[in-house]
Amino acid sequence: MFNPSRDEARMFLIDTWRKRRAGALLSPLEDLTAQLIEKHPEYYSILENPERYQDKDYTPEHGTTNPFLHLMMHLTIEEQISIDQPHGIRMHFQRLVAHHESEHSAQHRMMECLGEMIWQAQRNGTAPDGNVYLNCLEKQ
Repeated sequence: MFNPSRDEARMFLIDTWRKRRAGALLSPLEDLTAQLIEKHPEYYSILENPERYQDKDYTPEHGTTNPFLHLMMHLTIEEQISIDQPHGIRMHFQRLVAHHESEHSAQHRMMECLGEMIWQAQRNGTAPDGNVYLNCLEKQ
């Protein structure tokens, strides 16, 4: 199971982008990650300047999106869809793609619900509840 620390996840993104730009051979996971990064040109300079951004904290109070978290949430959703876990997630994704006419836009809607599930688990000191996630997706 891929369960990196914050620093490991950030280095994975930075290294993957460096390898993509250099034309190096990528693993399947790195290739998927590079494809997701390519859909976010607003993050290129962050990934290309790790000495400046690798240790930066992104808090809601600053009103900026955490680019590392955003990309890792895309990866999480990609995996969830590929294995249909939680069960039914693939159906919700397909419905959202049809409604929003873009897989990328559908994933952004899903991120809102994934974030809600994570926030509730942290607030309550419990494990993430897939039902919270799925119920939120039903409202999207």
